[in-house]
Amino acid sequence: MLITEIGDRDQIAVLEDRTLVEHYITRAGARSMVGNIYLGKVQNVLPGMEAAFVDVGRGRNAVLYAGEVSYDEEIEGETPRIEHVLKAGQNVMVQVTKDPMGGKGARLTQEISLPGRFLVLVPNSQVFGISRRLPEKERARLKDILKKVRPPEHGLIVRTAAEGADADDLQADLERLAATWESIAKSAKKGKSPRVLYEEPELTVRVVRDLFTGGEFKEMITDSIPVFDQVVAYLREVAPDLVAKVRMHDGSLPLLEAHHVVEQIHKALERKVWLPSGGYIVMDRTEAMTVIDVNTGKHVGKANLEETVTKTNIEAAEEIARQLRLRDIGGIIIIDFIDMLFERNRDSVIQTLKTAMTQDKTRSQVFDIGPLGLLEVTRKRVSAGLLESFSETCPTCEGRGILLTHKL
Repeated sequence: MLITEIGDRDQIAVLEDRTLVEHYITRAGARSMVGNIYLGKVQNVLPGMEAAFVDVGRGRNAVLYAGEVSYDEEIEGETPRIEHVLKAGQNVMVQVTKDPMGGKGARLTQEISLPGRFLVLVPNSQVFGISRRLPEKERARLKDILKKVRPPEHGLIVRTAAEGADADDLQADLERLAATWESIAKSAKKGKSPRVLYEEPELTVRVVRDLFTGGEFKEMITDSIPVFDQVVAYLREVAPDLVAKVRMHDGSLPLLEAHHVVEQIHKALERKVWLPSGGYIVMDRTEAMTVIDVNTGKHVGKANLEETVTKTNIEAAEEIARQLRLRDIGGIIIIDFIDMLFERNRDSVIQTLKTAMTQDKTRSQVFDIGPLGLLEVTRKRVSAGLLESFSETCPTCEGRGILLTHKL
């Protein structure tokens, strides 16, 4: 993991060997709302949309859909409609699950969760789960520990970072989260709405908390003394064994240039991505979805067309998984692979994509290739993405990519 300061922004790059796989940047003057908890005020309830619009004190109203409403009591039979549960002017405690994007407001939930280093606390819930990324033996060990420390009134989810953590580590993490929740619950009972009850830490600490684990990372390098001090102070409190993996950059070249990150970001901003054999993929974003086209390009193969096509598709599947993660593309993704004759080759391409997507911590789902040769993928959309971090909409064409040459 590399962390650099550029003016008033932090830029974070995650590399596997020398390949850039994830990238985060704080935009000047902008901060993600995801994870923040607010005491909001219901502005209006729309039965036809099964949604309520809630003022959280951040400009545009946020939206709370019926499926994200929590009920005070166990309900038997049919779930009440949203207009019977929420009324205009009512105060509600909500958490942001998705930042505002385009013309849409932030998405909210009343199912609150507080992430820590090893655990996620789900207040007033019976939820209990352990990350499926952990080996079966480790899952069993953590389950035994959690049975002893789990509070009866709250739910818990064990994160991947908990691998190797002992009972004391988990207990300390749980106590920090429980104290935070107590403070939030107390604050919600007094004072006016709308207002913030809890803010997620800024990006650098959040990424270190969520991603930087001893088993997965060899080291973290930064060229900023304030960032170094901040990260080390955080790790000393939650994971002292990882402090030794943090070091200051000491080369003559800037940090990201020394690790060939800048050129990889430039490539990740392009529409066309070349594959090792000479094929390429083309990625286009629309408001509803991202469409990816696979082409053989310069790859002419050696034996026959089916082999050439299959090799290109397999290379494309691996690259597409990396690009989705790197560009942080969410929502619906449609991939137009080159047509293959044999079902075993189609299965091989699907399996390659699924395997490559397991490296991605963002929740996703890969479907089968349909009758038109298209494969659908869904990936949870949380933030705007890499392209938006380095660009703004063209004021002349308003993002359409055309100039009208004739007057009407």
